[in-house]
Amino acid sequence: MEVIYPRCAGLDVHKQTVVACVRIAGDAPPLQEVRTFATTTSGLLALADWLDSFGVEHVGMEATGVYWKPVWHVLEGHFELVLANAAHVKNVPGRKTDVNDAMWLADLLAHGLIRASFVPPVAVQELRTLTRTRKQFVRERSAHAQRIEKVLEDANLKLSVVLSDILGKSGRAVLQALIDGQTEPERLASCIATRVKASRAELLEALRGRVSAHHRFMLKLHLGHIDALDQAIADIEKEVGLGLEPFRQAARLLSTMPGLSAVSAHVIVAEIGIDMSRFASPRHLLSWACLCPRNDESAGKRRSTRLRRGGKWLKTTLVQAAWSAVRVKGGYLQAQFHRLRARRGAKKAIIAVAASMLTAAWHMLRDGTEWHDLGAAHFDRADAHKTANRLIRRLQQIGYAVQVTPA
Repeated sequence: MEVIYPRCAGLDVHKQTVVACVRIAGDAPPLQEVRTFATTTSGLLALADWLDSFGVEHVGMEATGVYWKPVWHVLEGHFELVLANAAHVKNVPGRKTDVNDAMWLADLLAHGLIRASFVPPVAVQELRTLTRTRKQFVRERSAHAQRIEKVLEDANLKLSVVLSDILGKSGRAVLQALIDGQTEPERLASCIATRVKASRAELLEALRGRVSAHHRFMLKLHLGHIDALDQAIADIEKEVGLGLEPFRQAARLLSTMPGLSAVSAHVIVAEIGIDMSRFASPRHLLSWACLCPRNDESAGKRRSTRLRRGGKWLKTTLVQAAWSAVRVKGGYLQAQFHRLRARRGAKKAIIAVAASMLTAAWHMLRDGTEWHDLGAAHFDRADAHKTANRLIRRLQQIGYAVQVTPA
């Protein structure tokens, strides 16, 4: 095969060490030099100097957990870096060592056989870290709220029956009174300042339980964690606002799409960036986000159309946004959902809507345009003859004779 990069290197990255193989091609058989470096800062600087001494121009490495990131940050700007998906550059089974992996990566890179993974700019990476941490903290907060409800159920207090939010103003007042040692239902009911649907008798009955010192300790523990998480989420929101400054216009454009809130728009910008030239087409973006059927074909038969695992941060956000979008009446996305659900089911239909939203986001970010809804009648207008035939067949099935005259 033709050599694309005559001076290149392959890196097999681990937590404590990185095995580097330099490959230099010429008229003679290619020269390969292998050396192991530590992943400390001084070790990575020595790696950069060693690669530079050979005149290396292109460096390929595997995406191994998060261990590739410090190597990338040190070598970025000095070499043309290529980050490979480990599944795409799998070596021959039975011949696997760290040295063989590094040499295999160098050979693949020299012949241009490594497909580079998407590595966003530093500003987008930092924004991505913030949005992902915010989502993790929100999940932790919800988990602690559920644990508080379990403690209340153990004490036979039905607070969640009479209050829609046990962590609201009235709910927090009742919980604080319980922590302070108050158990009388009348005193606990006086802490509820908002209007509730339950009657006074139902309220008193729901607040009559058996609260022990253990229950008070657990409630205090979980409320303390929730307060700390609330403060951390507020701090992250401020940091996201600062990091989003260069991308605020792009986030505003995305938020014009039905179902996409400001938070969802921030997540999309943080996950895919705003430079759509990195993805050759919307189909490439859908494949990267794992929102299209996998390629699994053998002997002319399609074996599986399940989605690939991956892209969990972007995929979950888009699916949540899609469920909100299909509730917007008279919109294109709702029409698409109902059209597909009748034939393929709700789960596949909602994935198709999420894929359509990501496709629209690709065009909106590339062209700098707002969302333009095609309307619920788009599919009928796209193929009016097919729609008319379907309706005629349906009328004939229920016993009507139909004669069609064009308007």
